[in-house]
Amino acid sequence: MELCHTHGIPHSQFTGAGDGRWTALDRAKALAWLAYTRAVCSGCGTRADEWRPDLGGDRFAYVAEASTCPGCELVAMEREQVPDGPEGRGVKIGLKPRREQ
Repeated sequence: MELCHTHGIPHSQFTGAGDGRWTALDRAKALAWLAYTRAVCSGCGTRADEWRPDLGGDRFAYVAEASTCPGCELVAMEREQVPDGPEGRGVKIGLKPRREQ
C-alpha cells in the first residue's frame, strides 16, 4: 500500500488485477492505509494500540535500544559548527556522497 500511495495508483492496478480505475475496495484500502500511517508516532514509529492491552497490545511490547547512525552523527557534528544568531539562521545541513564534492 505504501507503494500505491506514493505513486497514486489503485491497489488493484498494482497487483495487475485492475484496469487503473479506483474500485470501492481500492478506496477502502487507501483509507485504511491512511488511517494506519496517521496512527504511527512520529517520534518512535509505534502505534498506540501496540501498547494498550485493551486493544490487544502489550505495555512492554518493545524495549529501548540505543544505536548510532554515522550519518546523523556527522550532521550533528556539522550543526555544532553553525554560528548562533543571525548568521546561522536558515542553515540546513544534509549529506551528499563524497564523490559529488
